[in-house]
This record gives sequence, C-alpha cells and structure tokens, in this order.
Amino acid sequence: MLQININEFFEKLSELLLSIEVTDRNGAALSLDAGADQTVQMMLDTKSASQKVLLAGNGGSSAIVSHVQNDLCKATGVKAMVFTEQPLLTALANDEGYGSVFEWPINMWAERNDLFITVSSSGQSENIVRGLKAAREKECRVITMSGFDPNNASRELGDLNFYVPSSVYAYVETAHTALAHYLTTKAAR
Repeated sequence: MLQININEFFEKLSELLLSIEVTDRNGAALSLDAGADQTVQMMLDTKSASQKVLLAGNGGSSAIVSHVQNDLCKATGVKAMVFTEQPLLTALANDEGYGSVFEWPINMWAERNDLFITVSSSGQSENIVRGLKAAREKECRVITMSGFDPNNASRELGDLNFYVPSSVYAYVETAHTALAHYLTTKAAR
C-alpha cells in the first residue's frame, strides 16, 4: 500500500522514468535516447524485413505486451503476436509446466532475426527467462524491460535491456507502459 499522496507518487514516477537504465548485450550502458532509438529501429527493421515481433509478460506485464502488440499491428504495421491465448497457455501450463509457456511458442514460431520483447517487473520469472533463452537459441533479436533487482536474469539476455530502478510494482509497470507507448508511437511516425 502506498503511503504517499498523488503528487509525491507522480514526482517519484517522473524521477524513475528519467532514470531508466539501458544496457546492451555486453552490459555496456547506453543513454535512454540511444536505447529508445535503437529499439525503434529494430521494430522498423522487423517490419521492412517482413519478420515479426513476439511478446511475452506475466500478469500486469501481460496486459502491457498485449497493448504493445495492438499498437505495433494497428499503428505501425508490424507483424506482432503475443502469447496470451488462454487455451494454449493453460494447456502448456497444465501439461508442460508454467515455466514452458513462452519457451514452447518461441520454439514453434520464432525465426532467425524475429524480435522478442519481454516485460517482467522482476526480470526473474522462470517462464520469461526460459523464453529468452529459447529466443537466443533461435537467433532472435531480444529486448527486455525489467525492474526490481538490477542483476536480474532477463537483463543479461537482451540485445537491449531497459531497467526501471524500483521494487514497487506500480512504478515499474507504469514506467514500462510509458516506455512502450513512447516506442510504438515513435515507430508509427
């Protein structure tokens, strides 16, 4: 439960948005502008190469990636798919274990140079990490969005990694949503 008023919440959120950290595949720091520009270019390159964007997230992050998929398809014209189809998701969780629910579809649908985007507040969810590893094996390009621990597993697996330095879900998820809106809006040009 938040023990602050709305002005304090917005002030803290504003600080966090401006302190999002971006790293590349080697862990080298990039400016937020450079990371955003590279992400937008990856999205546009995916479109021009007739590749696809694959997206995964759990809970609130699942809602975020669903919105990103909508914006990429409708506003940007990028082929995008999200792994939240309930019958398949629950069948995989029941029969293969919840850790497989993103790895399995990546193994089925991902192709070399597709773009895999994950949103995970903790960056530690087993199903996200397994999906990321599968995407790397398929030679996909990878973008991660995470928060909580700066040494989370997701942040070590992306070509570009956006990290929100907070352990509060409300801040991390709101920052991820704002970042996603910026990226898809800029890609739509």
